[in-house]
Amino acid sequence: MDTAHPETAAPPIGPFMFRILDTKSQEPQPPQSQSTFYRNLDEVLDLRRSLSNFYSVLENTWADHGTTDFYTGDILGLGKSQARRAEFLDELARCPDFTIGPTGSRAIDGTYSYLKKAELEIASFHGAENGLLTSSAFEANVAVWTAVPRPGDVILYDALVHASTHEGIKQSLAIDKFEFPHSSVDGFRRVLGDIFESNRLVREAKRTVLVAVESIYSMDGDVCPLQELVEVSHEFSRGQGNVQFVVDEAHSLGVIGPKGAGLICELGLQKEIAIVVHSYGKAMGAVGGFVLASTTVRHMIANFARSIIYTTSPSFPFVAAIKSGYKLLADGHTEEAQERIQQLVGFFFETLTSHPVWPTAQQMGLLLVPLAKDWEERPFLTHIIPIFTRQKYNWWLFFHILDSNFYTFPMEHPIVPLGQRRVRAVLHAYNTEDEVRRFVNAIFTWVEEMMFIEDGRTGFAVPHAARRVYAWMAQEKLTGFGKP
Repeated sequence: MDTAHPETAAPPIGPFMFRILDTKSQEPQPPQSQSTFYRNLDEVLDLRRSLSNFYSVLENTWADHGTTDFYTGDILGLGKSQARRAEFLDELARCPDFTIGPTGSRAIDGTYSYLKKAELEIASFHGAENGLLTSSAFEANVAVWTAVPRPGDVILYDALVHASTHEGIKQSLAIDKFEFPHSSVDGFRRVLGDIFESNRLVREAKRTVLVAVESIYSMDGDVCPLQELVEVSHEFSRGQGNVQFVVDEAHSLGVIGPKGAGLICELGLQKEIAIVVHSYGKAMGAVGGFVLASTTVRHMIANFARSIIYTTSPSFPFVAAIKSGYKLLADGHTEEAQERIQQLVGFFFETLTSHPVWPTAQQMGLLLVPLAKDWEERPFLTHIIPIFTRQKYNWWLFFHILDSNFYTFPMEHPIVPLGQRRVRAVLHAYNTEDEVRRFVNAIFTWVEEMMFIEDGRTGFAVPHAARRVYAWMAQEKLTGFGKP
């Protein structure tokens, strides 16, 4: 293996090697034949390559090698479900005369009757007054934050909100924007108090503080203390409505709440939250985004969100895929899968924390799983599990997991903050206890190997799986990815 080409390398390391190979700098061309335009672009890309955070748009081939999926967003398994496919085809059959393409943008004849009815049904499912379907949750977040905040409003956001929220906030009309420490109720109270103390218009309820949070945070897998944050907001707003929440529920749809309706429905906070954004590219097994809100907010987005105004309306098949997914949720078809995730995640934490090496691995700093702390006391668990080791070992852990036939993904800056790289695992309803047990055992096999290396009980400075990758990289004259 150490001298193998990606095409002949033992799976699943082989397919990932194509991603590494794609990070090789382009062959330099004579200066006279390379235009300024492409030279400048290549310089930026080469910088990314040198930092091992260059991302390629390549065909997904790891699944062809029998690798166990502990990464993809198909949380409930609906993306590959025969029942999901059948319901979608039934939805198409119920409307045999549908038009494949829409007739225009939302403002110009693009809101056809089927789309309008679907939006109202989705809003009703979540206990909202109205809603607006978008081509993606990214577009939904950008639309909300560019259209809703008015001049003089203040934005207060959790430190770990999604990139799409940051993009929208950056383009918003609000001048004052403040961050509060991630999921810290005390930090939220402190920053909100400073805003009320320093901003007369907010204090007099002439302007609003818009709070951006997520129900489940995509990289950390923790749940927002939403109930507590809402209670703190009441201490300051005192019924004046000058503190409002915008909640991104991208990772909770289908996973939390009655029939998978999300965290807000689980907590019964539908009347407390002004705007909710949902994503259909994960548990729903579709694509698209949705803004749950009042009719007034819907009008604001339709009038002031340029990403909506100048975008073609969603097509019938696009909407039908989402609508058919909701039918499965509403009929209770996904409740067993929802419960299965809770059971599997609990089994993961139990297997992890009961392993005899777990205490030593933590003490040595070789393994840290923040969500394992007090996991039994949480009312519900989430499917996203970040796994930390020493920062310089992150790629080594990932290579070992991959070489053990489990697919996760190494998260690097800029996806996560500097100094917080981790391996991100996602558990699905279709995973088994045996897969989870073998996954945990693979992690501890690596930990024990690293203990031997650090104690000098082996002649190697790099673990086995990483050595295999680096031997091939040396032949290809590649660097990075934790290579010494």
